[in-house]
Parts: sequence; C-alpha cells; structure tokens
Amino acid sequence: MLNILTLGSDVLRKKCATIAVFDKNLENLAVSMIDSMHSNDGIGLAGPQVGVEKRLFVCHVPGEEPRIFINPEIIGTSQDLSPYEEGCLSIPGVYSDIIRPSAITLQAWSLEGKPFKMEAEGILARVIQHEIDHLKGVLFIDHLTEKKRQRILSQYDKRQNKNN
Repeated sequence: MLNILTLGSDVLRKKCATIAVFDKNLENLAVSMIDSMHSNDGIGLAGPQVGVEKRLFVCHVPGEEPRIFINPEIIGTSQDLSPYEEGCLSIPGVYSDIIRPSAITLQAWSLEGKPFKMEAEGILARVIQHEIDHLKGVLFIDHLTEKKRQRILSQYDKRQNKNN
C-alpha cells in the first residue's frame, strides 16, 4: 500500500516529468496506485500524491474498469462548463464545487508505451482533469476564489489539528 501525501507536502506542488521507460516497475507502480486508490475510497490518484514526480495517474469511475494514463495531455475541451463537487485524497474531508469543461479529448500512453486518444464526458472527464492538474502541481482548491480557498483551508487546518 502506498502512502498518500496530504496538503503541505512539497511534491504536490511540483510539475511532473514525462515518463520515457515503460517497464515492469511502471506497471507495478500503477497497480499499487490502483490498490491504494481503492483502499482510500478514491476514484482517481496521481503520481505526486504518492510521492512520484512522474506524469501518470489512475482512475476508476463507477461502472467502468480501472484505467491507467501515462503522459496524459488534454488536447480539446467542450465549451460547455459544469459545476461538480470535488474532493481529493490529498485534502481529506474538503469538498467544493469546481467548474470545468463537461467533455474533453485526451491523448495519453498505455502501460505498453502505445499512444492513444479518447473522448470523455461526465464524471470521467472531471476525474481526468482533476488528476492532470495534479501532474502540473495544481490542486482543486486552486480553482476557488481566494476567499473561499482560505475559508476551506482554515476548516481543514482545524480538523487536522483536532485529529492530531
């Protein structure tokens, strides 16, 4: 089981490196990330959240198989925007509506090093955008107004202090 890093960890704010080697180590990491995501009741988990500064994430939205994305890039978005309450395994207990494009086109690579493109909408598009943000050092709270972000972070800090 991989340790999921939480808010305040420096690696969560770093831009990740492109993956060039597609080997058994990468596969083992991806499988461990899926296990860790499931164990923490998540639907997405990016490399930086487990201390790996590489461009990969995993996700498992309801009704679909788990997916692995390596070196993902969003190459198109819908003009339609939609709000949705997001949370993050790295900021436990914090949720807020975030407005994002409701559909995307994505380019990424498989574990075998094969490029692919796909279109996604709904919750899958949302998770992909959230996880790609992680690969850029961006957290979902960065999409909030400064006032709302500070209020949420204050509540998070109080909850963390109460649990320690």
